[in-house]
Amino acid sequence: MAVAIRMKRMGRKNRAFYRICATDRRSPRDGRVIEVLGTYDPSVPDTDARCLLNSERVNYWLSVGAQPSDAVRVLVKKYGHNGTRLKEMEQARAKLSMPRVVPEAGEPVFVPEPKAEPGAAAAVAVTAAPVEAAAESVVDAPAADAAASPAAEAGGESQPEQA
Repeated sequence: MAVAIRMKRMGRKNRAFYRICATDRRSPRDGRVIEVLGTYDPSVPDTDARCLLNSERVNYWLSVGAQPSDAVRVLVKKYGHNGTRLKEMEQARAKLSMPRVVPEAGEPVFVPEPKAEPGAAAAVAVTAAPVEAAAESVVDAPAADAAASPAAEAGGESQPEQA
């Protein structure tokens, strides 16, 4: 049986996640695996924290003749047992495992005032006008008894009042 070390695509549409697996070369890409050797998540923002390998098992499979795919060969060279970026990967993983520090929001710089609806302002003005006119007529009511009729005030001909 020819063994290959390759990536098996997992995750959902447009959000890929890969498992690095030892598989039979004749099985399909996402088919049955012999052993899972690690993971690769391309959505992690820090490049060195994307790959996680079980170096002992990868070395075993390479020692018994398993052939890595091109992408896995690069990952093993960088992050394998004697990888070129092994220290950077450990630092990035440690940084990723730390809790996130979120600074206080502080005072808001600008707080917009709520706008009144144009229809509501016109309705308030319409309802306020008759109330004001009624208040003025109540205040002027005692003076109106002593004064002449409204027609006389307008400069028209005065008519005698009938009781």
